[in-house]
Amino acid sequence: MASSNKNLSEYSDKNITPISERKFAVVVSEWNEEVTEALYHGAYSTLIQHGAQKENIIRKSVPGSFELTLGAQWMAAQGDIDAVICIGCVVQGETKHFDFICDAVAHGITNVGLKFNKPVIFGVLTPNTQKQALDRAGGKHGNKGDEAAITAIKMLGF
Repeated sequence: MASSNKNLSEYSDKNITPISERKFAVVVSEWNEEVTEALYHGAYSTLIQHGAQKENIIRKSVPGSFELTLGAQWMAAQGDIDAVICIGCVVQGETKHFDFICDAVAHGITNVGLKFNKPVIFGVLTPNTQKQALDRAGGKHGNKGDEAAITAIKMLGF
């Protein structure tokens, strides 16, 4: 379902697992900081709301969305990390750069999860405009960060 038809902050309470003893890494792209900070705060507050301990949420920053994959891999390699949430935003531009970055990041994040056999969550916006990004970073379509955190929680209960 397109996020224009669904609020990203709404979710089902099914399969919510206790997370007070779980450790999360949140890897955040510095590029498009206005958006990624809002996404991070959504993810962080959702984790806290569901019982995560502040000291069990580790934030790491990377320069851009392309670097999320390696940052996620470094965090997933740490044995005490239960799930990694990747936060980024790549806005469509005038060149094919958007396509290459989005494809590389999607495949890279997927591969990290498979390599380490733990949830590595794609909390990356790929909007056409900055307005669409803001609408999905706490605006009229909710917050993709909330959705990413809930996805991590639910995958830990799989």
